[in-house]
Amino acid sequence: MTNFMLLNKYQTVILFFLSTILLTFNINLKFDNLTIVCFFLIATIGVSHGSLDHIKGHKLLKIFKIENKLFFYLGYIFISLIIIGLWLILPLFTLIVFLIVASYHFGKEDAVFEKNKKIKLLNIFLFFKGSLVILAPLYFNQNETIKIFENLDVEFNMVNNNILIVFMALSLVSNFFVNKNIFLSFLDSLTIIMLNVNFSPLLSFTIYFCFLHSLRHSFSIIEEMNNKNFKSGIILFLKKAMPLTLITALMFLIFIFFLNKYYSLDSAILKVIFIGLASLTFPHILLEYLLEKHEKRT
Repeated sequence: MTNFMLLNKYQTVILFFLSTILLTFNINLKFDNLTIVCFFLIATIGVSHGSLDHIKGHKLLKIFKIENKLFFYLGYIFISLIIIGLWLILPLFTLIVFLIVASYHFGKEDAVFEKNKKIKLLNIFLFFKGSLVILAPLYFNQNETIKIFENLDVEFNMVNNNILIVFMALSLVSNFFVNKNIFLSFLDSLTIIMLNVNFSPLLSFTIYFCFLHSLRHSFSIIEEMNNKNFKSGIILFLKKAMPLTLITALMFLIFIFFLNKYYSLDSAILKVIFIGLASLTFPHILLEYLLEKHEKRT
């Protein structure tokens, strides 16, 4: 078993047991400035897994035989600005599209325990698996989740719990199809559920996004960078990821400072976290898709 697979296995088991202990002893991490803490975790650990997109972008430019690297940065920023613009004009539509795309992305990137590529409709199952990240907070903390949507200027009606239960069941069932190691895949889903049972939607998402999704994606990048010496790979990853991670965090802080003139600090932070993530997620996923499509052809 590779270092990458071992790390994913340990990560899954450790997060599951930590979540179980916190839930069993009813340890709820409520404290002042929780929103600020969540922001800094997301703006550093969370976004770091996409901070090497420029390297992948350079690979894509070579595929299309484009020498000027500026085209990648301009394209990436342009797509991000389009998403922010759409959110300002059509917030509900953009949120729904973002949640659908994010669900598939979460399911695809988190299903690392050897995908069942022979399964028909695999992408549908991956979507349902990833949708648990969206469904769980709506079921266990619907009022708080809707308040977050309202902070994002989205009018969102209550969702019938029976409908949520059906889709959550589909999400759990999808674990039988997306991974060959069904047990570890189930542990990931149970961890997401326990986090949402015990914590607020923002904290639950932060823990998931930073310590499961982002770390898992980073592990795969480190493995690609140096599959013989994982420690050297970590050092190389940190060196290469640091510049764009810091730039992104700084940009987020600037937007918070600007928005704080018109909204409360918590509201400004929520807008930057989720609209900011949406604006980065679309070009990030598009880049991954184009590279993967090219690899299949070759």
